[in-house]
Amino acid sequence: MGFELMWMILLVCAVACAVGFKKFVYFLSIGYGFAVAAGAVATGIIFWDRLNWVTVLLIVLFVAYGARLSGFLLVRELKSASYRKTLGEVTKTENPMPIFVLATIWVCVSLLYTAQVSPVFYRLYNGSADVVVPLIGAAISVAGLVLESLADKQKSEQKKNNPDMVATQGLYKLVRCPNYLGEIIFWTGVLVSAFTTLSGVGQWMMAIVAWVLIVFIMCNGAQRLEKRQMARYGSDKAYNDYANKTPIIFPFVPLYHLNKQK
Repeated sequence: MGFELMWMILLVCAVACAVGFKKFVYFLSIGYGFAVAAGAVATGIIFWDRLNWVTVLLIVLFVAYGARLSGFLLVRELKSASYRKTLGEVTKTENPMPIFVLATIWVCVSLLYTAQVSPVFYRLYNGSADVVVPLIGAAISVAGLVLESLADKQKSEQKKNNPDMVATQGLYKLVRCPNYLGEIIFWTGVLVSAFTTLSGVGQWMMAIVAWVLIVFIMCNGAQRLEKRQMARYGSDKAYNDYANKTPIIFPFVPLYHLNKQK
């Protein structure tokens, strides 16, 4: 299983996402990007003598993913007053979150981020040298990363022009949460890249559980986003017409809502 080395990846991910102690939502946002990028770099350092151009490419993808995500979130929080207001509403609690709760979240997300990095870790740990399958996985991940980036860019532009309505143009004609779809596609590519290297039940379970949890988190995020949008735009006919005819996260799948509709 490689636990004798993986604990170092866990430690790096834990340090990278510890920013969540400042604001707990950072555990799953800014700290998430930091941890994924740092975990991948740490993997490359541990196995520097086994690196080849394919594994370097995979590590670069992780770094690009993490840097884009954390960078985008940091810039949005610093520049967007409306986003800071939304973030404040999401994180608002009557009492400060107890330290043991924060510590529990920290440990759980650190384990998750370590599992997410595990496909490239095991490719190096197992000494796999195949090229075709990891390249296919990398291509899928690149598609997901591009989709996320375009979705965030299009949303920012549309909200700038019309702050009182959700984004409905471009990729948002395909699904209402294309950034979450891009996230799922990215991690699907990561999993695919490991198909020819994972060995044994433990390695497969770690990679698959990480992928399943990401899909669940994205669907849960879409559900919470829809709930906030309904609270704000629920009386707007244009919003309801858009929401009732546009799939929420998976294109061409007639799943329009994740919350009960009145």
